[in-house]
Amino acid sequence: MANRNTTEIASLGEFGLIDRLTSRLKRRNKSTLMGAGDDAAVIDLGDEVMVMSTDMMTEGIDFDLGYFPLKHLGYKCVVRGVYDILAMNAKPEQLVVALGISAKISVEALDALYEGMECACEELGVDLVGGDTTASVNGLVITVTAIGRAKKSDVVYRSGAKEHDLICITSNLGAAYMGLHLLEREKRVLKDVDNPEPQFAGYEYLLERYLKPRARKNVLEALREEGIMPTSMIDLSDGLASDLRQICRSSRCGARIYLERIPIAKQTTDLAEEMHIDPVIAALNGGEDHELLFTVPLEMQEKVMRLGLVDVIGHITREEAGVVLVTPDGEGIALKAQAFDR
Repeated sequence: MANRNTTEIASLGEFGLIDRLTSRLKRRNKSTLMGAGDDAAVIDLGDEVMVMSTDMMTEGIDFDLGYFPLKHLGYKCVVRGVYDILAMNAKPEQLVVALGISAKISVEALDALYEGMECACEELGVDLVGGDTTASVNGLVITVTAIGRAKKSDVVYRSGAKEHDLICITSNLGAAYMGLHLLEREKRVLKDVDNPEPQFAGYEYLLERYLKPRARKNVLEALREEGIMPTSMIDLSDGLASDLRQICRSSRCGARIYLERIPIAKQTTDLAEEMHIDPVIAALNGGEDHELLFTVPLEMQEKVMRLGLVDVIGHITREEAGVVLVTPDGEGIALKAQAFDR
């Protein structure tokens, strides 16, 4: 007989579930500097650290092979894994990939998947050094473990934000979310059409942001060259609202971001209006943008602005002030996390 006192996972949410599962875990080795609770684990190697992260993508949840080219999927899997390493201000070096493969997947399809992985590895200077394969009943499952390295003093955690720090992002938001909506719309419209011709003209940028996101290594390199050290950082993959709250939670601080400063691409706004979606909601909660959200000391403002590679969207406040979105008319709205969930 089923236990009537069991708790449904949905009642906890993703982050609540992670907290529940990891709160009981104890660190038994001094070399474990960071376990669960950040973009990646940090292992002490002396003057340097090893940074490790695992990311899983499941068919039907994270991607749809009906419109997701396998070469693009392979590329995206690598980028997703690498972003967790970049978000720790570390250099990604190796990847290990494990696959759950269903009977419908051909050898040629796997060739295309790995071609995309190798393309991303070549661009990012990362080695794919091994992995595992097993059978899957419910479709393709891809697990990427990324490994990187950094000087111990260079590692950036989510927990380092301080009052008055500037809040920065590396590019516009909401484009990947709208790219997904475009693909889903065309899939529905053309479901029973022979020789379908999807209407993507004018929205190619949105498709690229969803299907083939780019890693912003150049931004981190530019920050280092200018002597700008982020105080906190996170991979912007669950939506601005959710990920900013993660930084504030870890750093025990609040934040004020300004609506008119959040960059939204014209194609994102155009398609959102066409599909009766608020582009601000797409930017705040869409997810899968795979940009970097980070904070820097206020005294670095001039240097940051001179770079021209990031947008400053707000600043860190005291914890009791909460996480607030300020509208153009000066109204403050408490920012709630509604991370994109397929």
